[in-house]
Amino acid sequence: MSWEKKREEEEEEEALKTVELENGLRLVPRVKLNLSVYPSTPHTLTRPIDEWKMKRALIDFLRSSHSLTLPEDDLQITRLNKRKRHHDSDSASAVAAATLRVWDLPPDRRNRLAQEMDGIELNLQGARFRLAASVPASDDFAAMKKEWEEHSAFRSRREPDTVVLRGVPSRWFAEPRVSSKPSMLVTHTIFSTFGKIRNLNVAEDDDFGKDANEDSGDLVSGLYCKIVVQFEKYRDFHDALRVLCGRSLQKEGSRLKADYEVSWDKDGFFRNSRNQIQEKNNMISARAADHYRSDAPRRHPYNSRHSPEYNARPRRFKVRF
Repeated sequence: MSWEKKREEEEEEEALKTVELENGLRLVPRVKLNLSVYPSTPHTLTRPIDEWKMKRALIDFLRSSHSLTLPEDDLQITRLNKRKRHHDSDSASAVAAATLRVWDLPPDRRNRLAQEMDGIELNLQGARFRLAASVPASDDFAAMKKEWEEHSAFRSRREPDTVVLRGVPSRWFAEPRVSSKPSMLVTHTIFSTFGKIRNLNVAEDDDFGKDANEDSGDLVSGLYCKIVVQFEKYRDFHDALRVLCGRSLQKEGSRLKADYEVSWDKDGFFRNSRNQIQEKNNMISARAADHYRSDAPRRHPYNSRHSPEYNARPRRFKVRF
C-alpha cells in the first residue's frame, strides 16, 4: 500500500470521529448538502410547491433508495419567491432550496452522496421536479486547500495561517455566569486545542444568516459570533481547518448541533487590522495637533532689544523739579 493511499484512509477514519474540545464543546461529523429544486420542465409549474409534502417525498426517497432514515429536523426546505430565484444552465428557475444533514454515514458513502442525489427526479402533486445537489464550500476541504496553494504560489507568496469561523453561538464561547457575549479567554482556550495561537479576534456576527432569514424579520443581535484565529505554524492551521470541515458544533447537555461556516483568511485580516489601527492613530494624532493649534491662545510676538522695533530713537520727556 502506497503512503498516499494509507494517508487517505487515515484521514477518512479521522473524519468519522467526534473531536472533543475544551469548555464542554465537541465537533460532531456529518454530511451536509445544499439542494436546489427545479421543475423538470421549465415554466410548467402552475402553483407554489407544498414544503411539507416536498420534505416527505425527499425523506421517503432517501429511505427507499439509499437506506437512510432521516429525522425531519435534518432536512430544511424553503420555498423561494420570485426575487430569490436564480437560474441554472438550463434557465429553469429554482422553486425551493433545501439543506440536508446526514449523521453517521460510512466513509464510502460520504463522498458519493452528493453525486447520487444530483439530478434525481421526484413526482409531487402530478408535477416532476429535479434536484441539484452540492457540497457547501465550507465543507470542501480539498477544494479550499487547492485554492490556498494556488493563492500562495501565484499571489501572496506565503503559506496561510488563519482560520475564519462564522455562525457559532456566542453563548457557547462566553464566560458562564459572567456574560452572554463571547470571551477572548474562553475562545483562546478552546482553539488552543489545535496549536499555539499568534492572534485572535472575536466579535458579534449579526450579519450571519440574514440572507437565509430575510423574510423572518430582524435576527436577535449577538446571537452568533465570528472568530478569526491565526496560528503560529502552518501545520496547526492546516489540521484545524481539516477538522472543522464537515462537522457541526455541539455543547455538552444540549441537543442543538450548530452549523457554522469555516474558511481561510485570504485578505490578511490581522495585517489589515494593524494598518487600520496605525492609520486611525495617525488620524487622531493629526486631529489633536490641529485642535491644539486652533485652540491655543494667541500671543503677541516677543520683540527683543535687537528687533527693528527697538532700533527707533527713544522718546524724551521733560521733567521739572
